[in-house]
Amino acid sequence: MGYLHYGYGKSFAFDDRTLTHLRTTIFGKLNLQESVVFTWVDEDGHQRSIWLQPGIPLHFEFDAAETPDINPAWIEQLMAHANAPSGLRLVDEPGSEKA
Repeated sequence: MGYLHYGYGKSFAFDDRTLTHLRTTIFGKLNLQESVVFTWVDEDGHQRSIWLQPGIPLHFEFDAAETPDINPAWIEQLMAHANAPSGLRLVDEPGSEKA
């Protein structure tokens, strides 16, 4: 289990595989100086949204030292959401049992 640390003192847990794909997508947006809202449903079933912009402190902490393989289809899907007016939404990985 890894963490997305947001702002000063807020941390959100995600599994390392999901967090790797979120990092790739979010850094893609921030690298272009673009802001985006990120929405997901947490482990308790609550919907959460945070505003991501280059000026807000953000870092990723992973449980494992190894980086999981990237699924290009998942990145494409996440980036499509990130570029839509409703913003980045965490969706199941294509080909996963949940999808």
